Amino acid sequence: MATRKRKIVLGLFALLMATAAGRASLAQQGSLSGLGVVLIHGKGGTPTTMIEGLHQSLKREGALVEAPEMPWSARRIYDATFDQAMTEIDGAAERLKKAGAKKIVVMGHSLGANAAIGYAARRKNLHAVVALAPGHLPEAWALRARTQGAIAEARKMIAAGKGDVRMSFPDLAQGIPFSVRATPAVYVSMFDPDGPAVMPKNAAAMGDVPLLWIVGIADPMILHGKDYVYGRGARHPKSKYIVSASMHLSTPYQSRGDILAWLKGL
Repeated sequence: MATRKRKIVLGLFALLMATAAGRASLAQQGSLSGLGVVLIHGKGGTPTTMIEGLHQSLKREGALVEAPEMPWSARRIYDATFDQAMTEIDGAAERLKKAGAKKIVVMGHSLGANAAIGYAARRKNLHAVVALAPGHLPEAWALRARTQGAIAEARKMIAAGKGDVRMSFPDLAQGIPFSVRATPAVYVSMFDPDGPAVMPKNAAAMGDVPLLWIVGIADPMILHGKDYVYGRGARHPKSKYIVSASMHLSTPYQSRGDILAWLKGL
């Protein structure tokens, strides 16, 4: 029985690799000229962490790329609210338009994917949304269990007029607990289980925009299933859900062929 299961897993892995190779071949065709991509890094990352290979691939194919440093970068974490982050994405999109981009794609990794979906829920006229190894689930049990007491305390501070006092709060990334410094107002905006950073709610509010969702076969997010977020936002007929042969951190790099092929097929 164990041997049979091992053969099934190995067969699935081989199929994923072969499919990815085929898509990579398709990605060699066409060009992304005229396309502007806002490429959003994940929690604790930087514009050159985990997404740099994807950034280079997009530029080689003719796309204009802006990779802003977001409020959840290693240096900034957390110095602005989720809604303020949306305004920062606006700025990146405007820079792309001034540089000659005719169509805007918002693409993110991990918390950046969360932000890309949140942006699509709040803005119109996007060409596409790409969510890579989406993360940060303030509504899910694991994060709620770690943050619920801190959120209650943060709300008390806001009510007392101390919403801008920076202090230590608990966080979680890929199951690893740690602490961050933030103001209560920013913390609540990012971690409220009914707040602005809840992906299922934001996906349901998206318009008819093509959505590419890529999750690694070894990423915990895959356990939530296809319908948890993707199914709520995939209204456009060219939306696509892909399971890649990757882990959470490697998904942007290993999925370059899938991403380029899908963008060229829009």
